[in-house]
Amino acid sequence: MGAEQPPFFTAKTFELLAGLHETPTKDFYAAHKSEFKADLEEPFRRLFESVRERVREEIRECMETEKKIFSRILKNDYGVGGAWEFLWGAFYPKGGERTKDVQLWVSMHGERVEAGFSFGEYSREKQKTFLANLAKHSDALASLLEAPFSALGLFYGSRDELEANAGDQPRASSFADWAPQIDDLGASLRVLWPKNEVLEFSASELSEKVANLFNALFPLVLVAIEEDPLPAIREYLKVATVAPAVAAPPPPPQIQPVYPLTTCAAETGFDVPTLETWVRAVKRKGQAIIYGPPGTGKTFMAEKLAKHLISGGDGFKDLVQFHPAYAYEDFMQGLRPQTNTSGGLHYPLVPGRFLEFCKRAATCNGPCVLIIDEINRANLARVFGELMYLLEYRQDEDANKREIPLAGGGTLRIPEHIRLIGTMNTADRSIALVDHALRRRFGFIALYPRYEVLREFHAKQETGFATTGLIEQLKKVNEVIADPHYHLGLSFFLRTDLAAQLRDIWQMEIEPYLEEFFFDQPEKFAQFRWENVKANVLP
Repeated sequence: MGAEQPPFFTAKTFELLAGLHETPTKDFYAAHKSEFKADLEEPFRRLFESVRERVREEIRECMETEKKIFSRILKNDYGVGGAWEFLWGAFYPKGGERTKDVQLWVSMHGERVEAGFSFGEYSREKQKTFLANLAKHSDALASLLEAPFSALGLFYGSRDELEANAGDQPRASSFADWAPQIDDLGASLRVLWPKNEVLEFSASELSEKVANLFNALFPLVLVAIEEDPLPAIREYLKVATVAPAVAAPPPPPQIQPVYPLTTCAAETGFDVPTLETWVRAVKRKGQAIIYGPPGTGKTFMAEKLAKHLISGGDGFKDLVQFHPAYAYEDFMQGLRPQTNTSGGLHYPLVPGRFLEFCKRAATCNGPCVLIIDEINRANLARVFGELMYLLEYRQDEDANKREIPLAGGGTLRIPEHIRLIGTMNTADRSIALVDHALRRRFGFIALYPRYEVLREFHAKQETGFATTGLIEQLKKVNEVIADPHYHLGLSFFLRTDLAAQLRDIWQMEIEPYLEEFFFDQPEKFAQFRWENVKANVLP
C-alpha cells in the first residue's frame, strides 16, 4: 500500500525528556527551547489534532478538544526547579476546566508515553458523581464495560499505585476488580507504551491507538457527568467503541507489476492455453485447489497464478499453511489469552487469518488471492466453519451480498474480488479429510510430472547436466509405482548444481520416499537404491 506517515516523535524527543527528568529547571528548558518546540511540543500538538479527527462524534460534541487542552513544561517556581519533567494534554467536558474535571489524556515521559482516563487535581465534585454512580450501578457497568475494556491492556490505578507495584502482580486486572477498590487504587486507568514501541509507530498508528483508547474509555466520562449514565452508555455502545469515528485518509493504492501469462508460461513450462484454462477455473469458482504428487511444484504454481491474478491491480497475495492442529480459531475467529501491561490475563475475541485477509482486501479494488498451502492437512469442515456455506454460492449473482452470522459474533461476507488457491499433496493420506461437500466447492487443477520441464530447465540454465538418463530412470520409477497420485515429481532436480548434489538428493530424499511406498515390497525398492541407479542417471 502507500507510504506510511513518519512517526510524530523521534529519539531526540525522548532524549530531551530524559534530560528534563535529570534537570527539571527553567534553565535547562531555556537552553533547549527551540528543540523542545520542534521535537516535542509541535509533534504533541499534531498528535492531538489527529486524535481529534479520529475520535467519535459523541466525544467531540461532549468534550473540549481544541482550547486549553495542553499543559506547559514551565511551572511556577516556588523556589525549586521550575519545570515539569513531562508534557501532558487532555480532552475534558466543554464548559469545564482541565484541573477541575474528568479527562481523557496523553502524557510524554523520558521512557514512555501514557494515555488514559482520570480526574483533574481539583475535580472533587465530578469524582463524587463518578463514585456515586459506580456504587449504584456497579453490576450494570461491569457488564457493559468489561468486554470493550478487556482488549486495551489497561493498568487500573493511579501512577503512584503503578510505581508502587512495578514488577508485582497487579491488585486489579479488570474493571470488575478495580471498581470496588477505587478508594484505595485511585480513579484512574492508563495504557503505557515504552519509547521503543512509540518510535516504531507511524503517526497514523499512534493517533489511531490513542483515539481507539479514548473511544473505549469515553463511557467513564459519562459516569462522571451524568446523573444516570446507563442510558447514555447503552446508546453509545450501539457502535463499536474501538473504531475511530472518522477514518484516516486511505493511502494511495500500490499497483502490482504486470505479470502476463506468457511470462508465467516461460517460468513454469506450461503452455499459455493450459494456464488460461486454470485461470478461468479460479475466476469462475472463486477458489481452486492445485493437487498432485510430491515434487510437482504445486506451491510454486499457486504463487505464479496468484501473481498473474493480482497483476496490474491494487490487490495483494498472502499465504497460510494448514497443519493437523490448525483450527477454526486460527482461521476464522476465537478467544486468545493476552497479557496486559499490568500482568493481567484477558481473553478478547480475535479475528483469524481469513477474517484479517478479508478486512485488508476490503480496502482494495483489484483481485486479492489467499494461498492455502497443504490445505488437506487440517480438518477442513472444522477450520472453515461458516465459510463452507459462502463458498458454495460464490457463483450466484448476489454472492457478493450474501453473508452469514459467525458463532463468535459479527457476520462474514466474502468480497467478490477475493480468490482462494489451495495446494494438496495427493500422496498425503490426510487427503481423505477432503470430503465431497468440499470438493464441489472448489475447482481442481491436476499437476503431474512433466519430464520436458526438467529438460528445458537445465537447457535454459546451461547447467551442462544431461537429463536423458535421469528422465528415463524417473519414468521407470513411476511405472513401478503405478499410481499417478504417488508419482515422483521433478522439483527435487531443478537445481543448477544438480551434478554435485544428485547423490545426496537421491539417498536422503528419494530413497526414504520410495522405501515408505514399497515398505512391503523390498525387492522393488532395492532396484532404485543409489548404487543401482547412479550409472543410469549421472551424465
